[in-house]
Amino acid sequence: MDALAETRIAPSETADNAPHSGMPFRRARYAPHHPLQLHKILSPLSRGGDGPCFRRTATGAWITMRTPAGPATLNLEQDADGVAAAAWGPGAEWAIDGVPELLGARDDWSDIDLSRSPLLTEVRRRNPGLRLGRNRLVFEMLVPSILEQKVTVVEAWAAWRLLVRRHGTRAPGPAPEGMVVAPDADTWRLIPSWEWHTAGVGPQRSESAVRASRVAAALERTVTGAGDILDEAAEASARLRSLPGIGVWTAAEVTSRAHGNPDAVSVGDYHLASTVGMALTGSPVDDDGMLDLLSPWAGQRQRVLRLILLSGIAKPRRGPRITIQDHRRH
Repeated sequence: MDALAETRIAPSETADNAPHSGMPFRRARYAPHHPLQLHKILSPLSRGGDGPCFRRTATGAWITMRTPAGPATLNLEQDADGVAAAAWGPGAEWAIDGVPELLGARDDWSDIDLSRSPLLTEVRRRNPGLRLGRNRLVFEMLVPSILEQKVTVVEAWAAWRLLVRRHGTRAPGPAPEGMVVAPDADTWRLIPSWEWHTAGVGPQRSESAVRASRVAAALERTVTGAGDILDEAAEASARLRSLPGIGVWTAAEVTSRAHGNPDAVSVGDYHLASTVGMALTGSPVDDDGMLDLLSPWAGQRQRVLRLILLSGIAKPRRGPRITIQDHRRH
């Protein structure tokens, strides 16, 4: 059954008395017929939780996005009856229309077999509302993933916040103070080299982002909205990996968020393989070992990885922390 057939979203409407009168405004209610854990579905978009493009609230989140129709601010709040969605800005209608997919309406867990792992079975039992969302914004997911290459997330998120706040645009509507819509591709392309340097982003990563900005429109076309998500994600991954500086890890990070790729595996991640090994065997493994352990779930490996990460299991840290590199010294 089409996952969308199990959900309903009330028609978008314009509110004459909406905050920021005169600005495009849409609202709707999303009421799926399945459990929904909104915070856990949206967590991959957070990039640290309290950044310029994502703010968590007690019952939902504020999200900014640069849609094909223009900037938008989206507010989602979950209650006993579903999710109340409101959006402001030129991209408000696009944002509202995408709420079901953003919250995993097309992600179907019905045929995943977790019986070989008591741990995974229990984590799934405790998280029946976990789904893989897709935000349909490829380039917007690509830039922060490039910034996260081969550095700590602390360093990458600091660079992301600095560059987005300096070059992005103010979030439409009543977004929390300090929220910003990420720059468009043309703006990323025109950021001077010294500003990347000031943000602590080395030449290899900044050049990868600039090159990707030149083909941003083609990358967005990999989100078709029709057909099999695995096929769509495979095509998107191939197109991403054809770009210099973008490999398996980055393509997986992007397609898992933008396309809802249920099979994405971030091979080359500093901690992921050992975490998978600890969860499934009690011992760390390398990337080859991780892929072998995940092979029974081919086609659904991202779902398994999300459950493993939710388990809280990780490799004991006995060695020194990664040294944060300061590219501004060179």
